[in-house]
Amino acid sequence: MIFYVLFVFSVFVSATCRGEGATAAYKPNDVLLINCGATSYTNDTGNRTWTVEFYWDHSPWNSEKLSFAAKASYQDVAAFPVPFREARIFRSNFTYKFHVSPGWKFLRLYFYPTRYGSNFDANGSFFSVKVNGFTLLKNFSAYLTVKTSKPESKYLIKEFIVPVFETLSLTFTPSPNSLAFVNGVEILSMPDRFYTKGGDDAEIRNVSSTVNTIDEATALETLYRLNVGGHLVPPVNDTGMFRRWLPDDEFFISENSVTKQVLSDVDIYYPPETPAYVAPEDVYKTYRAMGNNQNPQLNLTWLFKVDAGFTYLVRLHFCNSLPEVDGQGGRIFSIFIGNQIAKLDLDLTFLTYVSPSPIYLDFSIYVGSENGLRPDLRLDLHPSNDEFDDAILNGLEILKLNNPGSITGPNSDVVMSKGASNVANTTRRKRIVTITLIAAGSVLLAVSVIVFLIFLVRQIKRRKKSRQNNSVAMFKVLLKHYTYAEVRKITKSFSNTIGKGGFGTVYGGNLCNGPKVAVKVLKDSMGNGEDFINEVASMSQTSHVNIVSLLGFCYEGSKRAIVYEFLENGSLDQFISREKPLTLDVKTLYGISLGVARGLEYLHYGCKTRIVHFDIKPQNILLDGNLCPKVSDFGLAKLCETRESIVSLMDTRGTIGYIAPEVFSRMYGGVSHKSDVYSYGMLVLEMFGARSKKIVETTTVSNASSAYFPDWIYEDLENGQQTWILGDEITTEENEIARKMILVSLWCIQPCPMDRPPMNRVVEMIEGSLDALEIPPKPSMHISRGFVPDQSSSLPSFSHGYEAEEKNSNL
Repeated sequence: MIFYVLFVFSVFVSATCRGEGATAAYKPNDVLLINCGATSYTNDTGNRTWTVEFYWDHSPWNSEKLSFAAKASYQDVAAFPVPFREARIFRSNFTYKFHVSPGWKFLRLYFYPTRYGSNFDANGSFFSVKVNGFTLLKNFSAYLTVKTSKPESKYLIKEFIVPVFETLSLTFTPSPNSLAFVNGVEILSMPDRFYTKGGDDAEIRNVSSTVNTIDEATALETLYRLNVGGHLVPPVNDTGMFRRWLPDDEFFISENSVTKQVLSDVDIYYPPETPAYVAPEDVYKTYRAMGNNQNPQLNLTWLFKVDAGFTYLVRLHFCNSLPEVDGQGGRIFSIFIGNQIAKLDLDLTFLTYVSPSPIYLDFSIYVGSENGLRPDLRLDLHPSNDEFDDAILNGLEILKLNNPGSITGPNSDVVMSKGASNVANTTRRKRIVTITLIAAGSVLLAVSVIVFLIFLVRQIKRRKKSRQNNSVAMFKVLLKHYTYAEVRKITKSFSNTIGKGGFGTVYGGNLCNGPKVAVKVLKDSMGNGEDFINEVASMSQTSHVNIVSLLGFCYEGSKRAIVYEFLENGSLDQFISREKPLTLDVKTLYGISLGVARGLEYLHYGCKTRIVHFDIKPQNILLDGNLCPKVSDFGLAKLCETRESIVSLMDTRGTIGYIAPEVFSRMYGGVSHKSDVYSYGMLVLEMFGARSKKIVETTTVSNASSAYFPDWIYEDLENGQQTWILGDEITTEENEIARKMILVSLWCIQPCPMDRPPMNRVVEMIEGSLDALEIPPKPSMHISRGFVPDQSSSLPSFSHGYEAEEKNSNL
């Protein structure tokens, strides 16, 4: 509906971009431009001549009785007046007959809903349109369609593709007590089977429909035609078929991609399989791309509103126009349409033998009504994980195929405005009364409804299971999927063990192209396949400098492994162990503390779905060559919905000495993202020497109080003697840094979750001034603010603000 909203600017773009326009690569046999209601020839701003209706006797002999012509009382499209100055208004059934050559034709209908003369207001017009037996529009309102388009336009151009044998019969039928109208009719020939034979390989790839061929029993409606990454291409700059190519900005939703790349000095080479009329050079000289796989978690993504219950033809245009990637396999990516796999590992460099040369591929997909009458059709392109792989798209077209006899969508997708059609409202009320009487008086109908609901529940369960299977398939594509044999090869038969944990063993290895990786091989008995896919999903959706990057996975029967980046300096615990001399100074420890805090802040607030780690400890903080910390091993973390923070205690994990008290007893509150805050506080205390590792290792849950909350920390803070932290040989600046980190940590380990700051506030405290921090109240393992009056706590200002957030939301 919004396909031609920018048409008003086509004149200016045409004048500035191409001068006299592009050389026509295709010359149509039939070109009919009918300015309905006009009395003389007129030229539009593209210098195309529009004729009057009766020049070739297109109309019936009693045209003046069945219809009348009128001029627009108000002209709001002055930049493009033809054919919107006049209109033909129909009182009853009216049929144009155009004698044209056999073949497929473009049929474009022009509508400008406004007042015409003193007798007709097109805003209240409802009507239907048929052509050669195909219903193109039903109970259609040009006014409501224009008003609901995004962005809003003043006029509308509907484009259809119909097969014609000798005569094109175009019939307008007003709805009861209404009139119909049209401003212009355009009929244009096109190359034989241009939109019906398939892409340049003569194939229509079936994504989720039964359509792989399109015959003469099919009509199509053009919904979207986009110049991806580029500007508006007006009709005069098309390749002879006068199509309009809109920018894709309104439909593109991805971030951090290389956008609107223009290659103005490149000459496009059209191979025989892709004639020059397929798309203009402007389309193939502009594109969107990922910029290879520097961030393999990102997609190129577009969303398009469509009608449910129809099959769609999706045509994608590509042009590998970057010489620097030729011969390197640099255009390998996968295509997803409607969240389903359309094409795996498309190698664009392999398919385009001469650079730059275009190709185009066609896909068919059926869109059901499970997501409403006007669902979104999603298109995703995702690069493979090799070094030079990239995703790219130059152009896109989406066309709707007719159901038997009709291509019109559900009328309810247009929201009726007040008083737009009294007739339509009256008819609707009569239907409601009739349906109500039938429902009230028919026991058979009630039984049918019950049977239908049972069937629907079963269908929903099947679809849910199918979507779950599709999710597994998509993860296998969006991430590198290794076989178990490949994992053995990478790890050299698991010969280099670099770590062990409760859930498996970590091995060092090398990918085939050289980079080192760490491979976590999970225990065979651990969880089920769904648990593992959830783990992979949570890790694959993260991207942060302080989060370990997932590179791939293995899921083969009971064999499961995760491949992630290798970090040279291993885990943090080896640097802060009391059994070894210190190797990190105060400023380095501060930088590591801040990095871990930022990583947790990202998990809690930066992800689409909140991720709670539940096992923050030195062994799960890894350090790269520059001692930059990265949080790892959050694969079994519980994924909370965005507005849910309290999670089930089932399968809760953690390490004694770092586990928050609410994990052991609900008297301290519910388990949430605040449990990570507690673990972080205990981690920092240990980093700065304020915990006795020997006590923690020998403690139990029952006598944990002395290890968790050593009173002597508070005593030393109060008397200013912090020699227990890092010894006597530290500077004043380092001493202040250490004191600040201890204060932040003590706020984090408050026993009541509501008394702890959220991670975003923790980051602010670490980066802020020491003077702004007060010594927190001494915690007690036997007091919970959930069971005592609020005034018993002396929190800094940030805490009360977060309490309000907790009370007024579901977070």
